[in-house]
Amino acid sequence: MMSHATYVIACYAVSAATVAGLIFWVLTDGRARKRELEQLEAAGIRRRSAEAPTGGGR
Repeated sequence: MMSHATYVIACYAVSAATVAGLIFWVLTDGRARKRELEQLEAAGIRRRSAEAPTGGGR
């Protein structure tokens, strides 16, 4: 039978592994999106937010 300390340590280990996995995923996905954006900009496709505002707006 597990002791209370073993249970708590196991829970912390699972939580730490989950957080580390999420951090790794966010970093690698961010790099991939940045690479895709650079490829699109190299192909001449620009972001709409980079365009000069036209019209009356707010």
